[in-house]
Parts: sequence; C-alpha cells; structure tokens
Amino acid sequence: MNDPFAHVAGLPGVPESVAAAREAVDRLLGHRILRRRSAEVSAESALRGARASAELEGAPASLEDVRAGLVEDPLIQGALRVSASLGSLAPTWRVAPRQALARLHVLAVSGSDSGSDSGSLGRPRASLEAADPLSLGAPPSPSQVAERLSSLSDLLTTPTEAPALVVAAVAQGELLALRPFGSADGLVARAAARLTLIDRGLDPKSLAAPEVGHVELGSAYVEAIRAYVSGTPSGVGQWVSHCAEATALGARDALAVCEAFTRR
Repeated sequence: MNDPFAHVAGLPGVPESVAAAREAVDRLLGHRILRRRSAEVSAESALRGARASAELEGAPASLEDVRAGLVEDPLIQGALRVSASLGSLAPTWRVAPRQALARLHVLAVSGSDSGSDSGSLGRPRASLEAADPLSLGAPPSPSQVAERLSSLSDLLTTPTEAPALVVAAVAQGELLALRPFGSADGLVARAAARLTLIDRGLDPKSLAAPEVGHVELGSAYVEAIRAYVSGTPSGVGQWVSHCAEATALGARDALAVCEAFTRR
C-alpha cells in the first residue's frame, strides 16, 4: 500500500465527514474579524483547547478559573505549555516529528509529579507502565512502541494525497493507542493532531480547537478511540469521522469567539 493515509481517507463515511469539517473550518477562516484580530482568536483557541485537552486527560477545570490562572493542576499547566508551543513547533513537526513529540512531552510533564524522572522526559517508555485515562487496557510493549513510532514518523514525512484531517486523526489515534511516553500521552497526541492541521494548511493559524469538540461529544471520544485500537477498517473509519466532527465543532466554537469579539 503506497499511501496508507489515502486508503483511510476512502473508508466509508470518511469523505463526507471530512468535507463537512473542512466546510466548517473554511467558514471560520472567512470571518471578517480575523483580518485584524486573528492573533487574539488564536490565543483564545489555545486556552480553550488546553483546558479541554486536560479534561480529556482527567483534569477538569472551568475555563474561567484557567483563564484567571487559578488552577495549579500539573496536567492543566502542562496542557497550557503544550498549547502555547504549537506555532513554534510546526516547522519541526514537518521534518522531524519524533523530535517534536519529544519536546511536547517535555512541555507536558516538566515540573509535574507524574513519576517521570528528568532523564526519561521526551523518551519512549522502557516499561509496560503507562497512564490510562481513556481505559484502553494494557499498552503496547516498548518494542511495539518503537516500531510503530518509527513507522508513523516515516508516514508523516512522506507525501500523501490524503486530507490534513485524515493525517491528523491517524497521528492522534496512533499516539493515544501507543501511549509512547507513559504519562501525559493524550496531551501530546492531541497537540500532534493540531500541529498536523497547522502544517498541512487546513488551519494554519490554529484558530479551531478540536479538543473542545472532543469534550462536547462526550463518551464518543472514548468509544471512537477504542474502535481505532481494534484495528478494523470500520473502527478506523469511525475514529477519523469522530475527529472530523470534533474539528467542525471546534471551528464553530471559534466562530462564536469571533462573533463575541465583534461585539466588544
């Protein structure tokens, strides 16, 4: 199979869900407020995305408290650092995804009490121990992690005909399934998806927050990633379609932010 991403893009239901998400993002990108205040919308998206990603990782907090700097939870602080790094890491993600993932993990867990010692930060885990906030069960072995991370890196740096949304969904799904670092893997995985959307031009200014959409869809996030982990074509298609829907919801949330800015 010369282009695995393109194969995934053709699975039943995927083209339609990807097209709907692209339409939602394009509608957001066309908002008039972005001509002069896109940086503010991006900053708000980063904040909302970080809060949502931390909630998916098991650390819920209100947006108001996070905005006010009142939350000291290490996962939320890590999510904020990760979210703030996306713009600077996009060029690295394009050519050296393993390096970008290592940096994301360092940002996600630095200063936390997650149990990761400083020497292991950014390095694939060497044991079967891994946090499991999505209740996926036993993680892949370290040897499987190494093999699949290498394959993912190769795929991400190989040209594909697949839409950015498909590549982003597969990258996130693989990282969630692998739990490659053993801690804060969800923060890293969701950041990798956003980096893909930035780098591949769907959302170059990172205005939409798919993490917000994942939270809005509730238990469907866990159901969809479990379907992906099953490895069946229908399961993979379900996951990609879910990610597309989450992206569309994130774009609509950002559109509401744009509308709020026009009233200020």
